[in-house]
Amino acid sequence: MNNQLIKLWKEKKPVINAWLSIPNSFTAEAFGKMGWDSITIDMQHGQTDYSKSISMLQSLSSSQSTAMVRVPWSEPGIIMRMLDLGVMGIIAPMINSKKDCENFVSYCYYPPIGQRSFGPMRAQLIHGSDYFSNANNNILSFAMIETEQAVNNLDDILSVPNLTGVYIGPADMSSSYGLSPKFDVKEDPVFSKIKLIAKKANEHGKIAGIHNGTTKYAKEMIDLGFKLVTISSDFRFLSTHAQSVIDEMKDKNKRSNKNNTY
Repeated sequence: MNNQLIKLWKEKKPVINAWLSIPNSFTAEAFGKMGWDSITIDMQHGQTDYSKSISMLQSLSSSQSTAMVRVPWSEPGIIMRMLDLGVMGIIAPMINSKKDCENFVSYCYYPPIGQRSFGPMRAQLIHGSDYFSNANNNILSFAMIETEQAVNNLDDILSVPNLTGVYIGPADMSSSYGLSPKFDVKEDPVFSKIKLIAKKANEHGKIAGIHNGTTKYAKEMIDLGFKLVTISSDFRFLSTHAQSVIDEMKDKNKRSNKNNTY
């Protein structure tokens, strides 16, 4: 059991992460063949629940991408169940204080550093009989920083032992500061907070992650010190491309009809 993302970070390379919102094993399998460093199943705002995630993770078993999940909430039941399914990383939303973060981290790891309960049925099947011995060194824990309160408590959150890193939710952070929810934020105060989070995370020896709408913005975030970048999602890729196709075809038809008017 070796988490390849840890290896990439040791080599000073950024991790490029995919985001699956569609509860479909075929979509997961297709993304698994593309070469993403990691693939995250979104159980918070995506349409996937625990049962549907099982077939998705099975589809990713033959992939070289590391499987992670964003859980619906920082709650021990779902976190431990997803880890028992074999995911290698947990992203937890709305971590706003040091206490929130301490609780979250404790759910991710076995004693003595956490309170994770033992029962890794599928995890042991795919990662090996020595899973218990290696899990604490390979599981990733990311606390989402997406509110003004979380930013104000940033140093305290980053001081929590065994936390892998923080992950910015730019839409919720924008709304927390009075802006419209969106990705690829360049307006202050949010943009200055994004830069601050990357700086602080690196100072604390933690990984900084962020969700992005475009590759251009994601590359800018890497330059700022982010080491985990997500670009869009399966649903957004599908709907954006499909919309561009129909828009182009309808525009062509309009021009064709205009040219055929006598």
